[in-house]
Amino acid sequence: MESGSLQRFILKGFLMNFCLSFVSSLYFHMAEGEQMCFIEEIPADTVVVGDYWTQLYDEQRHEYLPATPDLGMSVAARTPNDELILPRVKGTKGKFNFTSSTSGEHKICLQPNISQPLSAGLTVVVHVDIRSGERTNDYTEIQKRDHLTDLQLRVRQLTDQVQQIQKELIYQKRRQEDFLATNHNIDMWIFWWPIIRIVFVVVFIIFITDSC
Repeated sequence: MESGSLQRFILKGFLMNFCLSFVSSLYFHMAEGEQMCFIEEIPADTVVVGDYWTQLYDEQRHEYLPATPDLGMSVAARTPNDELILPRVKGTKGKFNFTSSTSGEHKICLQPNISQPLSAGLTVVVHVDIRSGERTNDYTEIQKRDHLTDLQLRVRQLTDQVQQIQKELIYQKRRQEDFLATNHNIDMWIFWWPIIRIVFVVVFIIFITDSC
């Protein structure tokens, strides 16, 4: 693969991750005992913060109802190595956060925890907003705490954005290196497989000839 193609591959992957990072707020319906998981591609040393809140939906009356006190939410996160880093049980609304130690696909799972069975026709509605990197910073609070002017705050935001972009680029470069290594292994296997078959056939013929 040529240098220009490599650069386009890295840039394309980075832009996809960058754009998808802004589409993280959503809601979904869940049945009792059902689990919903999200896969987030996260660079190493990146803060991930999620907010969620729950409602009930009456399918017969087609209306949303407030969540009952006995409705909780189990939140778990796993690293690319399937290591559990966030086992937690929370109430009808809450926040979770963790910092990634390695780059790769992190799995975040949510599951309703209900002490009493739901009435017929009711489902759980979960709203969740997952943010990572510099989007987790509360710059209004940072400005008050550090007594920053508007210009200083803007410089701080740009610095954080540049650092996040650098992390994303490093991650995409590593993914590209893994892809190239895999592609090289496949090419070598394609090259050697016919030779191995020929050697096997020759050895087999020699063995049959000697046996006769």
